[in-house]
Amino acid sequence: MAVINIHSRTLPAPLSQVGVLIDALAGNGDRLWPISGWPPMRFDRCLEVGAVGGHGPVRYTVEGYQPGRWVRFRFTGPRGFDGFHEFTVHDAGDGTTTLRHLLAMHARGPARLTWPLAYRWLHDALLEDGLDRAQRDITGQLPRPARWSRYVRLLRTFAG
Repeated sequence: MAVINIHSRTLPAPLSQVGVLIDALAGNGDRLWPISGWPPMRFDRCLEVGAVGGHGPVRYTVEGYQPGRWVRFRFTGPRGFDGFHEFTVHDAGDGTTTLRHLLAMHARGPARLTWPLAYRWLHDALLEDGLDRAQRDITGQLPRPARWSRYVRLLRTFAG
């Protein structure tokens, strides 16, 4: 099963200001990854090609990294996640920048069930919380924060 999943937010800031959010992922100054109620993103070293880590049961290796612009993570787990996810920044014009997260994979074996039934829902909620965090960091405000669906709240009770 092919999976393409995109989340993005256009922020009123130059590319250089939004790009540093990518550079700080999993570090002490991380202002993008949601920290409240989600497994932290961690690596065996600083954010660089070859770093190994992940968040919760989702494991990956940093496959590509261009500071201030792009980072790609190649999945190594859970079983059946054959693909990658990445953060990129794009100049949207008029002093705005789009921060984008792309997940592209083939769900194989057990992931043909676990992705659509659980991981997708949790992934979507986590990404929207992260984009909220980025928006709050860049603008100082968040007029409409993302809300978890009942299903996400139910899944989170089972996830512990």
